[in-house]
Amino acid sequence: MTILPSTMVQAKSIVTRFAPSPTGFLHIGGARTALFNWLYARRHGGTFRLRIEDTDRQRSTNEAIEALIEGLTWLELGWDGEIVYQFARAQRHAEVAHTLLKQGLAYHCYATAEELEAMREAQKAAGKPVRYDGRWRDRPASDARPNVPPVVRIKAPQTGETVIADKVQGEVRFDNDVLDDFVLLRSDGTPTYMLSVVVDDFDMGITHVIRGDDHLTNAARQRQIIDSMGWPQPVYAHLPLLHGEDGAKLSKRHGALGIHEYEALGYLPEAMRNYLLRLGWSHGDDEVIATEQAIAWFDLEHIGRSPARIDLKKLDNLNGHYLRAADNERLADLLCALRRKKGQHVPGGQQRDLLVRAMNGLKERAKTMVELNDNSSFLFAPRPLSLDEKAAKILSPAARALLAKLAAALAATPWDAAALEAAVRAFAETEGVKLGDAAQPLRAALTGKGTSPPIFDVMAVLGREECLARIADQDGIR
Repeated sequence: MTILPSTMVQAKSIVTRFAPSPTGFLHIGGARTALFNWLYARRHGGTFRLRIEDTDRQRSTNEAIEALIEGLTWLELGWDGEIVYQFARAQRHAEVAHTLLKQGLAYHCYATAEELEAMREAQKAAGKPVRYDGRWRDRPASDARPNVPPVVRIKAPQTGETVIADKVQGEVRFDNDVLDDFVLLRSDGTPTYMLSVVVDDFDMGITHVIRGDDHLTNAARQRQIIDSMGWPQPVYAHLPLLHGEDGAKLSKRHGALGIHEYEALGYLPEAMRNYLLRLGWSHGDDEVIATEQAIAWFDLEHIGRSPARIDLKKLDNLNGHYLRAADNERLADLLCALRRKKGQHVPGGQQRDLLVRAMNGLKERAKTMVELNDNSSFLFAPRPLSLDEKAAKILSPAARALLAKLAAALAATPWDAAALEAAVRAFAETEGVKLGDAAQPLRAALTGKGTSPPIFDVMAVLGREECLARIADQDGIR
């Protein structure tokens, strides 16, 4: 396989597709492939199709199909038209194989499993590539073995090269003598994946095949079917696979792999789209790229050839940015949904209003929805508040005594953030202590935590009655 500089291919009407196999969740690599196909179609005013490649009946499950659809739905990557289920089109795939048979471009192979195994072992022993040797390629029909159901193999070219003009990998050349006569129809008449993909792409009008580079060799084989049928060749763009932070091929040991896991970890779909976009595609030094801008900018020429590395710190930073920009009502809805999934108390009515009012301060200190949930729990926690370790340490006997005096000063203070801050500053000066010596115990008593949004904003949101009651809840302050 030789890689040369890329050949430019112009497409008149853009149709892309995402074609996952429903054997598990939507993997992060698959999600990136879906995003790139979606962006390219949207960039050119084209069509983005979804095809479920469910021909592996033993491994394909309805649960996996649902997981794939839910993952795409969460990422907000809407597809055009109905979902195409590959298995349901098996008859159409077989028709194409029979057309090739009639044209002399495919043939019946009666080789047994034992013969094929012996052939492979002999090739290995001789140090040759393991490939079908074409033993039934030119045999007459009179040689057909009775009571032996044959497979159908394509008559692939045996000399020359197959060239794939790839928008990412460049011009890739395959020697045809290493591309054997692969199977189109199994002995039971069912089509193989290689055949089904090509037929579906043609029937769906796919113009651009954007997928992982583990399919690059498949492209050379699929090209044999395309050329035999006289169909137009799609534009190919094979994406380098993703690697972990350590540079190794991505695996479960690198952490969350499924999009459903990232949702559960508290990431926003717009942040995930931005993050996936930057895994192998770039636009100068831009890191924060909103989806609308991504649609305007996305192209295939700026996809890198090197594997992109997962970096969850970048995802955290991006998610923090999108959290701060998000609408407070929407964040409240997402937070309530998260708490419902966790079996936690779901704030409603006045508590929900409280959450929305507090959101500006809360989202400044959170990078994920999970952090936002943890940070906001003090708003509707039952009294008396349970204290985290840091808050318990802050609320020493001396700090509680100081809080008792502060509570009396606060009772007569107008209840807005500026007035409360001025009152606490004046109190600290009168007592001869630093502002933090008064504010930190106040934070611990009101939130049960050692850290929180700005404490005076917290007080304004909680209100006078609730704040004074929480202070009074502390031991020794009655």
